[in-house]
Amino acid sequence: MLEEALGHAYEGLLITDVDGNILKTNEAYATFLGLPQADMIGRHVTEVVENTRMHIVAKTGVPEIAQLQKIRGHEMICHRIPIFESGKVVAVVGKVMFRDVDDLFTMTGRFAALKKELEFYKNELHRRGGAKYSFSQIVGTSAALERAKALARKVARSDTTVLLKGESGTGKELFAHAIHLESARALGPFVKVNCAAIPETLFESELFGYKAGAFTGANRGGKKGKFALADKGTLLLDEVSELPLAMQVKLLRVLQEREIEPVGAVEPESIDVRIIAATNKDLEALIAEGTFRQDLYYRLNVLKLEIPALRERREDIALLVEALLRGLEKETGIPVEGVDPEAAASLQAYRWPGNVRELRNVLEQALYVKGGRAICRADLPRAVGGEPDAEDEGPTLKVLLRRTEQDAIRRALQDAEGDKLAAAARLGISKSSLYAKIEQYGIAEEAHPPVAVPGSRSDVHGAGTRRTR
Repeated sequence: MLEEALGHAYEGLLITDVDGNILKTNEAYATFLGLPQADMIGRHVTEVVENTRMHIVAKTGVPEIAQLQKIRGHEMICHRIPIFESGKVVAVVGKVMFRDVDDLFTMTGRFAALKKELEFYKNELHRRGGAKYSFSQIVGTSAALERAKALARKVARSDTTVLLKGESGTGKELFAHAIHLESARALGPFVKVNCAAIPETLFESELFGYKAGAFTGANRGGKKGKFALADKGTLLLDEVSELPLAMQVKLLRVLQEREIEPVGAVEPESIDVRIIAATNKDLEALIAEGTFRQDLYYRLNVLKLEIPALRERREDIALLVEALLRGLEKETGIPVEGVDPEAAASLQAYRWPGNVRELRNVLEQALYVKGGRAICRADLPRAVGGEPDAEDEGPTLKVLLRRTEQDAIRRALQDAEGDKLAAAARLGISKSSLYAKIEQYGIAEEAHPPVAVPGSRSDVHGAGTRRTR
C-alpha cells in the first residue's frame, strides 16, 4: 500500500539516505526529471537533481520548508525533511509541490505574465503622476541627512501635515515623494503644485477646479482641480510661500474643513488629501511682513522637517558625484570614469549655494567640456574652482548657450533686486518660465540678494526678497 501511495502521489517524492544516495522516488518525480526510475535509484542525489540540498539537510538535520529550487529552468517550491531515528538522521524526504508538471509550467507562465502586467501598470501609474523616489534614492550617509530621513520615515506612517524647509536644490521634492511612497497612501495619487509658477488669476481654478459654465471659456464638462486629483493621496504644495493672501484663506479652510468648493459649485465637496508643503523662505519672517497668514502657518507647521544644505553634509559629496555621474552618463550617452583627485577637492571645497541641483548642473556641464576619460579640475566652472584657462578647452555651443542664459537670468534678478516678475519682464519671458529656468539651472536665492538697507527688515533677515503678487 505504501508503494502504491508513493507511486500514485501527484507530488514528486524523493528519499535519500544519510549520505545523499537515492533510496526511493516515485513516477511523478522521475517523469518531471525525464529519467527512468530505475536509473535514479542508488545514485547520489547531486548527479540527478539540479541545485539540490538534500545531502546538506542530511548533514545539518535542519528541515527546509517551502524553499525555491530551480529545476529545468523553472522555479519550484519544495520541502526537504530529515527523518530521525534514535536522535540521528537516517534519511531525508524531498517533496516538490506540484500536481501536474504541465499545469505547473502553465501556472508559472501565467504568474510571470501577470507579474509583468502588474509592473507595467505600476510604472504607468507612477509615470502619470505618482511618486518616483524612495528614501533609498536619497543619496548620502551623513548624520544630518540620516536624521532628516529617520524623522521623515517616522512621520510618513501618519497623515500628519508636513512642512519641508530647506534651501533651493536640497531635495525637498525627493523627500515629499519618499514620504508618500512610505505612507498608507502609496497606491494613491501624488500631485505636485508649484505655487510660484501659477498666475494669480488662475490659482483658484487650478487648485479647486471649476464646474461646467462657471465662466466664459470654461471647458464644457468642467475641470478637476489639483485637490480633487489628489483625493485619497498626497498633494505637494511647493514654494507655498508664494501663495497669494486670498488663496491662503481658501487653503486654510481646506485644511480645517477637509472640503473644497470648485468655482461655480453649489455646495462644497469632501476630499481626503494629505498635505505636504515645501518652502525655501523663512515663513515666520513673511508673517512679520504681513505676506503670510499666521493661522495658515500653524496649520502647515504641524511637523517641520529641515532638509540640510549640501555644505552642511560635505561627506556626502563624493557619493552624490558618483550617483549623479552614473545618471548623467545614461542620460547624455557620454562615458565618464568619475572625477580626478584635484577636481574632487574643488567640488568638496565649494560652498554650493544651489545645493544638489547646482552640483548636478556643474557635473553635466563638465561632461560636455571634458577632454579625457575622467572630469578634471580644468573641466569645472571657475566659480567652482576650475583653472583660469578652463575656457581654452573650447566649450561646445550647447554649453555656451546654457552659460549665457544663466548669466542673463542672474543679471536680470540682480538688476530687479530679486523681483522675479520684473526680472521676467526684462528677459521678455513669463514669470512661470523664469521659475522653471531658475529651477533648471539651480540658481540659488543667494545669487541675487536684494540691496539691504541697514536696519531694514531685509538687512535683519538677510535672505529676504521682494515679493510680487
